[in-house]
Amino acid sequence: MHPKPGKDFRTIWLHPDDPDVVQIIDQRRLPHQFVVHDMESCSDGADAIREMLVRGAPLIGATAAWSLYLAAVEARDAGPGLATRCNFIRDAASTLGEARPTAVNLQWAIERCLKLLDSASSGEELVSRLRAEAEAICEEDVAACRNIGEHGVELLDVIAAKKNGEPVNILTHCNAGALATVNWGTATAPMYVAREKGIPIHVWVDETRPRNQGSQLTAWELAESGIDHTVIVDNTGGHLMQRGLVDICITGTDRTTRNGDVVNKIGTYLKALAAHDNDIPFYVALPSSTIDWAIGDGYDVPIEERDADEVIVVSGLEDDTLHSVRTVTSNSPVANFAFDMTPSRLVTGLITERGICDASEAGLAGLFPEHVAA
Repeated sequence: MHPKPGKDFRTIWLHPDDPDVVQIIDQRRLPHQFVVHDMESCSDGADAIREMLVRGAPLIGATAAWSLYLAAVEARDAGPGLATRCNFIRDAASTLGEARPTAVNLQWAIERCLKLLDSASSGEELVSRLRAEAEAICEEDVAACRNIGEHGVELLDVIAAKKNGEPVNILTHCNAGALATVNWGTATAPMYVAREKGIPIHVWVDETRPRNQGSQLTAWELAESGIDHTVIVDNTGGHLMQRGLVDICITGTDRTTRNGDVVNKIGTYLKALAAHDNDIPFYVALPSSTIDWAIGDGYDVPIEERDADEVIVVSGLEDDTLHSVRTVTSNSPVANFAFDMTPSRLVTGLITERGICDASEAGLAGLFPEHVAA
């Protein structure tokens, strides 16, 4: 049995019997198989990020930190001298940083870890300091997501008070759950806290094509946690909103710019448009590590384009065996944009570890004044 999200759950951890190995959940195998995957090198970490064994901005950042720890372990064999080891780690970081371009936590974690290289006095100190930094990034993420849950549940509590015992209907897109972080999740954190507090909720789960992170990952999480939910196809959200079957939308984000624009899984923008048209609050949950303070406009964020096979090929379980089938004619070209940008004007508010604010530069500055230029 594996722990349930929101309790002793972790998506990444050091091997209990081998400190040179970091373990992750291979999320490509969920929901049908729970498989633990070993990472033994920094290149293993880059592959895990690129091939989406791990995904979600916070978990990508945590994986990057642990990957650089593994680079420090590998650097023991890179040659004599501290400078040689540092150069090995910097080269590994450069390759790691190219794994996925949109999630800001990747570069954030890399830059945070690389700052430790200049003050280390030995190769073994590098190993121990990078391990401690990876552990700190993970624990900070757990605490931040729990705080997001505490702040976000206040929104659900207000809605619940008006529904006379009927469940609060939440619509979410993609997976901004415990599997996208180290634990708790961002968009799901208020749901887990609501469960603890006895607030009745029901979650509409977008399947989230083409990789189906909603139907395969979010639905798995909620089912494991005993939270009432229903999987829907991606184009159903607007219909549900028109019929009064959605009380609030909560999504995550892979990068939020200084002005409150939100870059998230493709299809998020359409949900925000539908919510706006139907006067339904649309909130985005995020730790501050996902805010890109250097970019002031979402249009400037690079949008990852992934392999066409993610659209062309669909995988599923039959007779306890995973199969893949082609669904698109061989002579049709395919585009596969992984993310889109939701303008801040469509976002009701941002739920962060420090509280809820307007999706604006002033709103974010009010919660995080240390990032405001003097």
